[in-house]
Amino acid sequence: MELNKKKYIVIGVVAVVLLALAVLLLNSFVVVEAGHTGVVMTFQAVEDEVLSEGLHFKMPFVQNVVQMNNRTQKTETNGTASSKDLQIVSYVVAVNYHVNDSSSASLYQNVGMDYGSVIIVPAIQESIKAVSAQFTAEELITKRQSVGDQIKDALSEKIGPYGITVEIFNIVNFDFSEEFNNAVEAKQTAQQNALKAEQDLARIEVEAKQKITQAQAEAESIKLIQEALSQSPDYVEYVKWNKWNGELPTVMGDSSLLIDMDSVSGQAEEK
Repeated sequence: MELNKKKYIVIGVVAVVLLALAVLLLNSFVVVEAGHTGVVMTFQAVEDEVLSEGLHFKMPFVQNVVQMNNRTQKTETNGTASSKDLQIVSYVVAVNYHVNDSSSASLYQNVGMDYGSVIIVPAIQESIKAVSAQFTAEELITKRQSVGDQIKDALSEKIGPYGITVEIFNIVNFDFSEEFNNAVEAKQTAQQNALKAEQDLARIEVEAKQKITQAQAEAESIKLIQEALSQSPDYVEYVKWNKWNGELPTVMGDSSLLIDMDSVSGQAEEK
């Protein structure tokens, strides 16, 4: 009986030792996921060096590893800003960014894991307000690409020191007040009408010039014909035939003997 009791005690001790070794072993290694870096903390103090992807050894119960996402991330935000001519613009923008591997430790130490709402979103809003104030409302529409590039540069300048890189900045939408939209539409209509009037005037001028040119050509042609015929004995006959209407005279003869051609024609038909 006593031997059995000792046996169970030994088995229990061995089991506890094995369990302790297993826990110790599990806490001695960490796997950093793909696209992440491991921020090492020793007694909750952040170390400067970060761990790359893969399996790493750490001191059990002394060190802890926080995984920072270094993949491309996207944030979309909206808000309002004022243009140079004090028009209110409502915007929706999307930003692709990533955390630099080498900056993971300092970003976690100084900001934490919620860097998106703490740093990035406020920086986006501030950058948009600053750049929008340099353009009129109309320029925000016509120079959209330039506006987007300047906002991206301003945003990079603000969040770059934290080790965050802006990859892509997209203006999803710019909206203005109904009054401004109506004014833009009216301006475009006026410009189209003015362009049409200008085109019509140009067409009329061209047609007038064509008519003048045609008339000049016809006058020159007539002049040349007259000059040629005036030197010909048949000129008088030419003029007479040009003026004849194609109908034969109804009366022929001199003043002493007049013949009614219509009567003659009627008698001939009766016979």
